[in-house]
Amino acid sequence: MATSIRLSRGGSKKRPYYRIVVADSRAPRDGKFIERIGSYNPVLPKGDEKRVVLDVERAKHWVAAGAQPTDRVARFLDAAGVKERAARSNPKKAEPGQKAKDRAEDRAAKAAEAVEAAEAAKAAAAEAAAAPAEEAAAEEAAAEEAAPAEESAEG
Repeated sequence: MATSIRLSRGGSKKRPYYRIVVADSRAPRDGKFIERIGSYNPVLPKGDEKRVVLDVERAKHWVAAGAQPTDRVARFLDAAGVKERAARSNPKKAEPGQKAKDRAEDRAAKAAEAVEAAEAAKAAAAEAAAAPAEEAAAEEAAAEEAAPAEESAEG
C-alpha cells in the first residue's frame, strides 16, 4: 500500500488547523488515515513552538517504511531533521508568458510612436510660429524700404 505523510484540514472557516497524518495515498484529504503524527496551526505566529508539533520518532519510522511526504510536510520534516529536502528553484516562474511579452512590445511601440508624433507636432508648431515671424520681419523690411521712397516723393 502506498502511504503518504500529509496534512488533513480541520478548524472552521478562515481559521485553519491541520493534523499531520500518515494515510493511504488513495484516501481523501480529510478522510481515513492510519496514524496521526503531529499538528500544524498556521494561525499562530511563525516563532511559536506550538505552530508545528511533530512526533519525530514516528515520522522517522514512516519515512523509513517508504511513506512519501507532501511538499509542506517535507518542509516540516527537514526543519525537524528527519528527512533532507532539496531546495527548489524556478527562475522562470515570475517571467511573463509569450502573449504578455507581445502585448508589452506593442504598448512600447505605440508609446514610441506617440512620442515621435508629439515631437513632430512640437516641431511643426515651432516652424509655424517662426514662419509668421519671418514673414512679419520681411513685411516690416519691405515697409521700411517703401517708407523712405514715399517720403522722398513727397518732399
